[in-house]
Amino acid sequence: MRQDQRAPFVEALQRARVSAYAPGEFVGQESFMRASEILDLGRRAGLAPGVRALDLCCGVAGPGRYLTRELGCDYLGVDYSASALEIARSLSRDLPCRFEEMRIPPLPLGSFEVVLLLETILAFEDKAGLLAEVAGVLQPGGRFAFTLEEGVALSAGERETMPDADTVWLTPLAEIEELLSIAGMRLVWSEDCSRSHLGVVEALLAAFSGDGEIALQIGEQALAELLAAHRLWRDWLASGRIRKFMLLAEKR
Repeated sequence: MRQDQRAPFVEALQRARVSAYAPGEFVGQESFMRASEILDLGRRAGLAPGVRALDLCCGVAGPGRYLTRELGCDYLGVDYSASALEIARSLSRDLPCRFEEMRIPPLPLGSFEVVLLLETILAFEDKAGLLAEVAGVLQPGGRFAFTLEEGVALSAGERETMPDADTVWLTPLAEIEELLSIAGMRLVWSEDCSRSHLGVVEALLAAFSGDGEIALQIGEQALAELLAAHRLWRDWLASGRIRKFMLLAEKR
């Protein structure tokens, strides 16, 4: 489901997303993370007032805005979608958030104490190159906080069933650890969140299926692809084919 006109999708899915999460757990994220997980990862990364943070592939920046509001930081969110950033800017209001439109890599020039990459690393086939870029903008001792869809690469048959399969590049955890080390970072903390994300996927699938207005707003084909992808994530998480992790790495 490809689109750069993000507003119709955000509006169409908003009601279902709010209903799918437990109270207080939806903060505008376009992912399976719960707000409590986002906040925990942000705290472990050391986000605080004055800390320079770079949020890669921020989209409409629900997590970024939430972390800035709750923990404070000097926040820069980057994304390739101009329409997503337009929404992010409109919702930031008085928060000290900045946004920049760009495809990554390369990463923005500058030095940061924290780099965030939430629910998006699977879209990068060249993870070695990406991690080298992340290490390049981190200060010594800086933290890279990210999530990982963990597993062996999709088979040819699996790629045929997954919408936008060219953005789904799974990686085993041991390989990520090795690539982090090569890039000059070390893994300092991890948590398996597969079970909680499976619950969110199941709730989102039910909410999207039960909302008759969604197809009217985004079209039958887009809704069909959305549901197909969520069914695959549900099945893969339930079977253990894929595991979800929150990870924190530190630059040496």
